[in-house]
Amino acid sequence: MTLYYERAGHGPDIVLVHGWGLHAGIWSELAQDLSRRHRVTAVDLPGHGRSRGTPADTFTPESLAKEIEKILPGPAVWLGWSLGGLVALAAARHMPQAVAKLVLVGATPKFVQAPDWDCALVPEILDGFAQEIETDTRAALTRFLSLQLGDGEAERVTLRRLRAELFRHGEPELTALRAGLRLLKETDLRGALSGIEAPTLVLHGGRDRLAPPDAARRLAASVRQARLVLFETAGHAPFLSHAAQFNRELEVMALP
Repeated sequence: MTLYYERAGHGPDIVLVHGWGLHAGIWSELAQDLSRRHRVTAVDLPGHGRSRGTPADTFTPESLAKEIEKILPGPAVWLGWSLGGLVALAAARHMPQAVAKLVLVGATPKFVQAPDWDCALVPEILDGFAQEIETDTRAALTRFLSLQLGDGEAERVTLRRLRAELFRHGEPELTALRAGLRLLKETDLRGALSGIEAPTLVLHGGRDRLAPPDAARRLAASVRQARLVLFETAGHAPFLSHAAQFNRELEVMALP
């Protein structure tokens, strides 16, 4: 398998892992800023962006993490957003030698509700997207973006930017979209959190509707060396809607 990635800069390594339906292009501004002091690798997950023809239907967060590790020069700060957060969590738990530090953005160990986990989506929401991608993929992905964001002008600007990036490299492969929704619905990494040793920074929007803030609080409380920063007025993509504050927290707290 060959994953497409972009690499820029010199210094300590950081890898950026995007969320469902998108691609490495969403990191362009953050990567440009980070590359002044770090070597930044932004990867397209299988079937997304320019990682084409890569089988995605059998992937797990751990197997995706192993594929990403293959393209890295060495241990890195892993920054995962949303679905990418599941991949980064799996890397920190199962491949600790590859993870110098962990940064989780809009992340949760479990995206759907359970009797003991109410800070999540009801399963029917993801089931609805699973049906919609079969009939109108573009509409489903566009609607998914709208679900991620809160109110306010900054969030509306963020939505426009995400929509502009969404199909820049064509539609994601349908097998990859199906697999990603399956991972979002079925993955439960709560039991892995206590075994994560990497210093961890949890950056989360206080108005995140896809991964509610309580999920971030529980996540941070369960990881030994974790710190939580809430951007109170942000939705699911604070690295875009609150870029200056996000970058400042990232530099101060997580990066060597």
